[in-house]
Amino acid sequence: MSTANKSPIALEAVIFDWAGTLVDFGSLAPTQIFVDAFKSFDIDITLQQARGPMGLSKWQHIRTLLDDADIAGQWQRYTGRAPTDKDVDAIYARFMPMQIAKVGEYSQPIDGAAQMLAWLRERGLKVGSCSGYPREVLNVLLPLAAKEGIAPDHVVAGDELQAGGRPGPYMALANVLALKIGDVAGCIKVDDTVPGIEEGIRAGMWSVGVSLSGNEVGYTRQQLAALEPAEVAALKVQAEEKLRAAGAHYVIDSVADLPEVVAQIEARLKTGERP
Repeated sequence: MSTANKSPIALEAVIFDWAGTLVDFGSLAPTQIFVDAFKSFDIDITLQQARGPMGLSKWQHIRTLLDDADIAGQWQRYTGRAPTDKDVDAIYARFMPMQIAKVGEYSQPIDGAAQMLAWLRERGLKVGSCSGYPREVLNVLLPLAAKEGIAPDHVVAGDELQAGGRPGPYMALANVLALKIGDVAGCIKVDDTVPGIEEGIRAGMWSVGVSLSGNEVGYTRQQLAALEPAEVAALKVQAEEKLRAAGAHYVIDSVADLPEVVAQIEARLKTGERP
């Protein structure tokens, strides 16, 4: 990171992912529905496989899963041919109503998320968000989250930009436009997935990964509580390594830990440093 000939700028906004970051500890809603949707076509995928492409738009997520050798092989045996984009459309059509019906069950906020959003606003920061969820799913999730104090200033869905979704920078930059941000370096992108971190990096933002509450660990609070401390630590290290390898400037356990990182980034911006 270079500070040469760079004038200090102020932090203006924080842009969040949804599942595994603001709500749905463990990012369970998307993953289980992928398993169920593929099973309805007699294709068996594991939760781990379902988690692999997490962060992509849901259509692209399904396409990526069907490109997996094991899953493609099952499809070949089941249908007698290789999977096509029409098959992606068919699985997506099966996935969508299942996701819409179930997303409310996983809409509980991550502990401390509402308080953290209030803290950001008290500091005069804008709050953006984007998701791999299609707009139809967000239309169910958003009012439920709002009742719990999770209500960003702007929301971009994974299926509504012609340019596409993650790992491209488009949804993050759509937030920049909507929130009238003066410099992308004055933004923080917070996400629990590799494509979400790459999105922030490509948009020129500070990128903060979320480990324990997110997809890369993929455990519920109860499951984590049942583990030995050493096991939790190992899962955390594994998730941190993956998120940092994607380019994350910082990795935190959950969004409840974000204020300390905000303070560090503000200090770095004051010295003229940029992402």
